[in-house]
Amino acid sequence: MPILKSSKKRLRTNLKARMRNKSIRTRMRTAIKAVRQAEDQSSAQEALQLAFSKIDKSAKHNVIHRNMAARYKSRLARYAQGLS
Repeated sequence: MPILKSSKKRLRTNLKARMRNKSIRTRMRTAIKAVRQAEDQSSAQEALQLAFSKIDKSAKHNVIHRNMAARYKSRLARYAQGLS
């Protein structure tokens, strides 16, 4: 456990940030799963819009890197296009 006052504060802020990052990452992954579980292309396109929003938001908050966000979006779009 931290001894210094500044270390204690840093621990508190790290815990808050970790919980915030975890919730953002969880929402993003759930949206991605919704696209992957879509039955047809129209439902996949609807889920894709929500997933893009969640991916962009997680990149904006630095939960994931912007290149990783671009990779996710590219792969999901290609997957949604392949559904018949």
